Formats: sequence, structure tokens, C-alpha cells
Amino acid sequence: MPTPLNIADTLRETARRSPDAPAVIVPARYQGRQRTYDTTTFAELDARADALARGLLAFGLKPGQRIVLMVRPGLDFIALTYAVFRAAGVLVLIDPGMGPRHVFHCLDQVEPDGFIAIPPVHVVRILSGRRFRSARFNVTAGRCWFWGGPTVKQLADEGSRSTTPLPATLDTDPAAIIFTSGSTGPAKGVLFEHGMFAAQVEQIRDRFDIQPGGVDLPGFPLFGLFNAAMGVTTVIPDMNPSKPASVDPARIREAVRDQQVTQAFGSPAIWNKVSRWCVEKDETLPTIQRILTAGAPVPPALLEQLLPRLAARAEIHTPYGATEALPVASIEAREVLRETAALTRAGQGTCVGTPFPQVRVRIIARVDGPIADISQARELAVGEIGEIIVSGPQVTREYFRRPDGTALAKITDGDSFWHRMGDVGTFDGMGRLWFCGRKGHIVDISTGPLYTECVEPIFNTQPGVFRSALVGVGPRPNQTPVLIIEPEQDATLHPTRDRAEWTRQLLAFASQQPGTAAIQTIRFHPALPVDVRHNAKINREALAKWAAGSR
Repeated sequence: MPTPLNIADTLRETARRSPDAPAVIVPARYQGRQRTYDTTTFAELDARADALARGLLAFGLKPGQRIVLMVRPGLDFIALTYAVFRAAGVLVLIDPGMGPRHVFHCLDQVEPDGFIAIPPVHVVRILSGRRFRSARFNVTAGRCWFWGGPTVKQLADEGSRSTTPLPATLDTDPAAIIFTSGSTGPAKGVLFEHGMFAAQVEQIRDRFDIQPGGVDLPGFPLFGLFNAAMGVTTVIPDMNPSKPASVDPARIREAVRDQQVTQAFGSPAIWNKVSRWCVEKDETLPTIQRILTAGAPVPPALLEQLLPRLAARAEIHTPYGATEALPVASIEAREVLRETAALTRAGQGTCVGTPFPQVRVRIIARVDGPIADISQARELAVGEIGEIIVSGPQVTREYFRRPDGTALAKITDGDSFWHRMGDVGTFDGMGRLWFCGRKGHIVDISTGPLYTECVEPIFNTQPGVFRSALVGVGPRPNQTPVLIIEPEQDATLHPTRDRAEWTRQLLAFASQQPGTAAIQTIRFHPALPVDVRHNAKINREALAKWAAGSR
């Protein structure tokens, strides 16, 4: 049965336990060579979120209304998120890095009731005419120019004087619509309930033993929202969150040093750049006790490079999941390097570890269309590669206004359901889950399927290869496998500058490996296209078109 719950109550509880502890630390200006920071305590963050929530209600926000939040990462991003939750609104989060066309596609799907946004967003909203005619509740983060409506400051001022009671919510009430990155198809709005957020917080906290008093540097803003619920300080990194691969490693090192950061989250693109810089500059990150890196498969070479830059007992975890189901499984770097890395380089896939305690994971036979009921799915044995499906309290039930997408992704199981991850993988004899690639990226050739995560790591071990991508050209099931190589930028690492000779070397290597002998075409690309959210997932759909046109 539904029970009373609002995920924003976790912030109130943290403020009660640790009112004077720092909640949010934002980099400010430099005084000489020394960076200064603005600090907000948990009591201050809770009071601001409360005032903003009451201000939202005072200016007319109704429970269930969909409000798009587009403000820069920082104190107000966090405070406004909790405020919308407390006011029983439904927060809509869209990654601006996906580009205007895709952002408009997402907004058209959700038909927002309003925006809380910086001035340029409101300008675009006004210039879009009647496209957003339902968006009548609009708040400006900053100076309001000509479009009317309250500012964030006016919300806080009005709310601080208000005694209006905050509406009650249930664990099954909608809390947010968060859009997928759109890296493997059109972005879809994932509907989150308050109880799902609470389950995420509980499982992440318990699995990684996250204790109050820690200091976190989140390279992905949404992950920072968990911190207040766990009593952890958030240090806002000085970076563009929509372009993590462009991060300045020196700024990351500066924040870690200045704020004694104990935990950090970021995509492999961030840690690849930071670890390379640390090696080059002979720098370390000695205060960090725990790194979480996710968003794409994490190469063993990255773990080998990053781990020595941390303290002796520090850990690197690589949690596996998706917007629709996070977390699912995780593994620590030392186990990877000790037990699974060699198998990854030999073509077995990437081990993503054991499932979280409350999560059920199954491997079923690959099916291209919807599966209405779990009785229609055939579960595979240990070692067989098939679709990954998951079930648990943090797994989302539906896509917002996308019944077709929901039907394709969900499988009914009595009163419960399973989510189809869109990935393929297998279990080993130790109960560990192995990721073998996206289902849509399987290359079907006459002799059977080729899996991207079973092929690419084999070639990524070769000198001069920064990363590779396997794509299929032509119709299934008789596709032509094409391997696309992104060379290391440092030309001294290349085995030869003669691409024809290098191609012959790689093809000879491929012919000697049982999982790659069918590959007879190799192309070179200066920079493989990647997703906008983590800058780490390779856009194989675009590469397949490129490869077809380059023949």
C-alpha cells in the first residue's frame, strides 16, 4: 500500500542532525592564486528549500504540475530541486548538452506547466510563440527582463513569510521526469516516484558505505542531489557538466585539495583526462577514499592508471545501471584488475559485478519485440549471452506519455514488473554480471552475432589504439562487420604512421583471435562520436552510417 513519503524530507532530517555542517560549497573567485568558495550549511539549505517551496505555492504552483528546471549547477539547482519536491510539483530535467533540437523534442513530449530557468531560456520560450502555451507558471533564476512572473529571489522572500502548510505526498506519487541521454535513440522521459528516489539513496548509501560527513565532488549534477539525503557535502566542480570530456584536470585537483574531497563521481571521460594529467604532472588525489565512475564501460587500463594516484586504501567502483534502473550492479577496481580484466581483454565482455541486494537480474533469450508477460521470456543458463532484465524498488515503471516505449521496455510479472535494459550480457559461475554491449549494437553476421563489448576490448590492447568501435554495415543477418579505430593523439604511440601497414597488422591480429576472425574491414576515425551526457558512450549508429558511406 502507498505510504506517506517525500524524498525532500531526507534533507530536513540531515539538517536536524547536522545543522552547521557544510551542505554545498561553490567555487567563487580567486584572491591572487588562492581560490575562494561560498559555503551553505545544511540548516541554511533546508531553510532555503523550504522558503522556495512555500514561495512556489504562494505564487500558484499546484501539486502534480510539471516544472522544467534549467538553472546552472550550484546552490539554487539543489535548493530548487528539493523545493519542487516539497511543493508536490513534478520536476522535469533535460540535459541541455543534447542540443536545441533534441531539447525541444523533449519539451514537446512533456508539455510543461512552467519553467524555472535562467533568462536566456525564457527568451527562447517567448520567441517560440504558442509552442509552450501551457507553460503559465514561470520563474526566473536571475533578473527578469520583459516576460513577467516571479524571480527566484521573490519566491524565497515570499516563502519566508508564508505559513502555508506543505502538501503531503505518497511514495507512489510522481516526483520527477528525467530524460534519457538519447545516445541510442530518441530521448524518453523516465517517470520517477518519491519511493524510487528513496530506494536509490538507500541502496547507494549501503552498498558503498557512504557516511555522513563525507565530501563529494559530483561530475554529474544529478548525482549530487543524493548527497543532501546522505549527509554528504557537495562541492560543485568548476566544469561544464554538459561537456565532461573537456574538464580541466587542474581545477579538479584544486577542488580536491582545497576542500579535502573524500568521494567523487564522474564518467570515464572525466577520469581518463584527470588520470592522464596526474601521471604527466606526477600529481595525486590523496584525500579521495572512493571514486564512482559510470555512464559507459570502464576500461581496465583506466583503472590501472587511476588507482595509483589515490591513497593506498581508496576504492574505485564502477556501478552499472541506466536512467530507468539505477543502481543495478557494481564491482571494485581491484577485483577487476585481479580477476576480470584479462578476461575482458580476451573477449568475454566487461564484468560489472554483483547485483545490489534488493535488485533481481535475469538473462533471457533475445527478443526484438515486446514481451507482455514474464512467462513468455526464456531464461538462459550461466554463461549464455542474452538480454539483461532487472526488477527492484528503484526501477521505474513507465516512460512519460510513451506507451509504446513502456510496452517495449517493461515485462509484467504478477503484481510486479521487469525492465529490459536494452543491453546484452551473461552471468558467470560466481554470480557476477558481464556486460557484452547494447542489444541494438549487435552485429549479426552469417556465422552468428558479434557483441561490441566482446570485440572492442581485444583491439583496445593494441599499441596506438585509443579506442575502437564495432559496427555492422548492410541488412541483418548478413551484415559486414567493420572495426573503426580512433588512434591515440600522441603519434609516438602509433606502431606505424602508414595506415595501410597498420591495417594489415590489425587484420593479422584479428585473424588470430577466435572472436574477431570474421573482421576483414578496418577504418580509422579521428574522434569517435560520443553521447552528450557522459562523453563516453560511443555513438555506433552514426558510425555505422559513416562506415557505409566510406566504403
